[in-house]
Amino acid sequence: MRCFLYLLTFLFGLSLQSGAEAFEHAVKGSAVPWTHTEFDASSDKFSFAIHSDLTGGERPRIFETAMAQLALLRPEFVISVGDLIEGGGNREELIAEWESFDSRARIVGAPLFYVGGNHDLSSELERTVWKERYGPHYYHFRYRDVLFLVLDSEDMTFDRREEIASARAEAVEIYKTDGPEAFAETPYAKSPERTSGAISTMQADHFVQAIEANPDVQHTFVFVHKPVWLRESGTPFFDIESALTDRSYTVFNGHEHIYIHRERLGRDYIQLATTGGEQFPDKGLSEDHLTLVTVSGDRVDIVNLMLAGIRDKFGATPNDGSDLCFAVASCDETQQ
Repeated sequence: MRCFLYLLTFLFGLSLQSGAEAFEHAVKGSAVPWTHTEFDASSDKFSFAIHSDLTGGERPRIFETAMAQLALLRPEFVISVGDLIEGGGNREELIAEWESFDSRARIVGAPLFYVGGNHDLSSELERTVWKERYGPHYYHFRYRDVLFLVLDSEDMTFDRREEIASARAEAVEIYKTDGPEAFAETPYAKSPERTSGAISTMQADHFVQAIEANPDVQHTFVFVHKPVWLRESGTPFFDIESALTDRSYTVFNGHEHIYIHRERLGRDYIQLATTGGEQFPDKGLSEDHLTLVTVSGDRVDIVNLMLAGIRDKFGATPNDGSDLCFAVASCDETQQ
C-alpha cells in the first residue's frame, strides 16, 4: 500500500511539472544561447482540429489526404461542421456513403466528432440512418474545462421537412442541368431554411440546460452547419446566445464553402470553407483547409492550415497527394 501511495505521489508530481522544471542543460555561466525557459507547456493546454464541408460535389482524394495530414499534426480530437456525405439516396445508398466516410475518417487516428449538415440530415430517411448509426442529431460534451455544443441546423417539423426535402430535390436537379444561377432562383434556394437552417425550441432548451449545468468552464465552442443566427425572424438559437451572454465562446459553421470571419456579440463567429467540397473562389476565400484550435485556460488560439502547405518529413503531401488541387482558382484544368 505504501508503494502504491508513493507511485501516486510521483505521478501527481509529474503532472504538475512545468516546462521549465523539465528542462535540463549543461551550459555554465549566466550567458545562455536561448531566450527564456517559460515553456508553453501548461497542464490545461490541448489542441483539436476542425474539418469543413466535403460534399456538394466532392473532389476525389482530398478528404482522405486531409485526414492523413491531420494524423501528422496529432490533434487530441477532430470535429466537423457537417455535410459529410452527398445524401439524397435510398437506405442502401446512404449506408454505403457513410461506410465510405467512416473508413476514410479513420485515417486520422484521433477521435472524430460528427456534426450533421443538410446533406446528412435533410430527409426523414437521412435522419433515421444517422440515428441508427450515430445516435442523437445534436449533443454536447465537456473536454477538460471546455464545453462543446454540437447543433443540428436541420431541426424542423415533419411537414416542413417534407416540403423542404421535395423542393431541395427539384433544386438539385436544376443545378445539375442548368447550373448555379438557375438553382439560385428556385424556391428552395430562396427559403430561409436553405440559408440559415432551423433550430427547434426543444433543441435550444437542451443547450440552455447544458450551459447552465456547466457554469465553471473556461470556454464554450458551438458547432453548427448553417449560420442559424442569420435568420431575419426570431429563432430559438437566440436563446442559446442569451445563455452564453456572460461566457467566453466561439462559433464555427460551414455550409457556404467560403471562409468568413464575423464578429457578433463581441465573439468570433467563423465560417469555414472546404475540405474537399466544391469551391466557389469567385465568391470569396474558398480553398481546402483545416483549422487547428489550441486552448490553454481562457486563452484560445485559432490557425487555418491550407492543405497545400502541410507536408510530411519527406517534403511531400501525405497520401500521395502531390498532384491534388487544393485551391481551384490557382490550378490549371489538368489538376482540377
